[in-house]
Amino acid sequence: MTGPGRARAVVEALRDVVGRAAAHVASADRDQAVAYDVASMSAAVAAAGELLDLGAGCGADPDGGHGADLALLYAADVAADLAGRLTGREALWGVDGTALDGVAAHVAAGRDPAFLERVAERVLATREAGPRHLSAELQLVRAAFREFAADRVAPVADRIHRDDEDIPADIIDGLAGMGCFGLSIPAEYGGAAEGDELAAMVVVTEELSRASLGAAGSLITRPEIIATAIARGGTEEQKRRWLPMIASGERLCAVAVTEPDFGSDVARITTSATRDGDEWVLNGVKTWCTFAGRAHYLLVLARTDPAGHRGLSLFVVDKPSFTGHEWRLTQEGGGSVEGRAIRTLGYRGMHSFEVRFDGWRVPAADLIGGDGGLGRGFYLQMQAFANARLQTAARAVGVMQSALELAVDYARQRSVFGRPLADYQLTRAKIARMAALIAACRASTFAAARAVTAGDGQLEAAQVKQLACRAAEWVTREAQQLHGGYGYAEEYGISRLFVDARVLSIFEGADEVLALRVIARRLMKP
Repeated sequence: MTGPGRARAVVEALRDVVGRAAAHVASADRDQAVAYDVASMSAAVAAAGELLDLGAGCGADPDGGHGADLALLYAADVAADLAGRLTGREALWGVDGTALDGVAAHVAAGRDPAFLERVAERVLATREAGPRHLSAELQLVRAAFREFAADRVAPVADRIHRDDEDIPADIIDGLAGMGCFGLSIPAEYGGAAEGDELAAMVVVTEELSRASLGAAGSLITRPEIIATAIARGGTEEQKRRWLPMIASGERLCAVAVTEPDFGSDVARITTSATRDGDEWVLNGVKTWCTFAGRAHYLLVLARTDPAGHRGLSLFVVDKPSFTGHEWRLTQEGGGSVEGRAIRTLGYRGMHSFEVRFDGWRVPAADLIGGDGGLGRGFYLQMQAFANARLQTAARAVGVMQSALELAVDYARQRSVFGRPLADYQLTRAKIARMAALIAACRASTFAAARAVTAGDGQLEAAQVKQLACRAAEWVTREAQQLHGGYGYAEEYGISRLFVDARVLSIFEGADEVLALRVIARRLMKP
């Protein structure tokens, strides 16, 4: 049987196991350990299918079968992972322990060290995870933003990280000039959305994150979230007032949702908004508000009614832009809002703030949707998060691609015990597995973009976010390990990638929350 045939047989067997398990597990809340594993494996299996279908849908493989090899390698690794999670828990999964026996030979072929060495040969020669299969238009987008990232972002990325500096204005201004902040905003409101904007967003985000997650890769996430909320829930006047300013980059954005006592449990937040004539008065504390200093617009989720998630509404708070790690504003009558940056291991440059509102007055016209937007904040926020999760997956892919390139370069240059590091079988096995994982996450990210564009896409966005962010931790860790002691030195960029990758599984929906409260619940619906 050929490589694609082997891969397809493995993927079909994996889909069958995950499908049966999803139907068997009764409750994602009660059976959390098993539900987490089933949800996580569903994301990996979905990615294996997308990687396989990507090659099959593009006719002859221009890379001489490399794409098919990556599909088999990744499917085999997923099978090995699933087998490990299943062992000893067969009854809890509702799956027989022999479920994968029929594809054992195919899994063995995909995990054969000699096969991995062959895959690695191509990766070592190209520094690429596999064929991209981009349209001509997206290739141009990729080239433009890769050049920008190389010229403007990469030279300052390590300095920004080491010294926890602000992002230079020329990076922000340059991206604004390229239309980066209006990718998903309709043209009638000053943006560049033309129907395939999410695919372009994925390409742009990956290329910027490849240069630096903290200094560039996350810059368009906040505008994406706030613009989506306004476009879906705002009045026509609000769309015309806010969206053109966001699209042009004239107004920068941040999001204030998370609170010190309520992270992913958004429905229980306590920051309040109380009506007082033609104004709303905000009181409460938000945390992990990335870019809240530089931002002109804060998207604030606040409680306008005690009725759980139905009592939440979204406001756009207008403020001046501040550099640095602290800022404070006051109003006549005593209202104030202040921000303090939280020191973090990585993801530096944008700065994540704790923001405190004390009697801060907001015009009633700045409630998204006006009076009709009361109680719709939770739903608008969750819809906007689908795009943000998709974008976070693209960020993870960009970080992984950068780590792969650094690992390949170092392995080719470094000699150990009289031989190039790249000549060792274990090195090649690591490189091959990195490439397969990146290729699968990239394919799944584009598939999720299509699903979000077509309609809902909440499940697909959550799956690829969970998968790619966990993958980024492993890929950057292995790339750092290949660097040996130098990988622990700040002067080597791989150390920055390693600490940056760690945040990806935490924000825009923590790994466990996505698995149990989004993915598992949707999989287990009758």
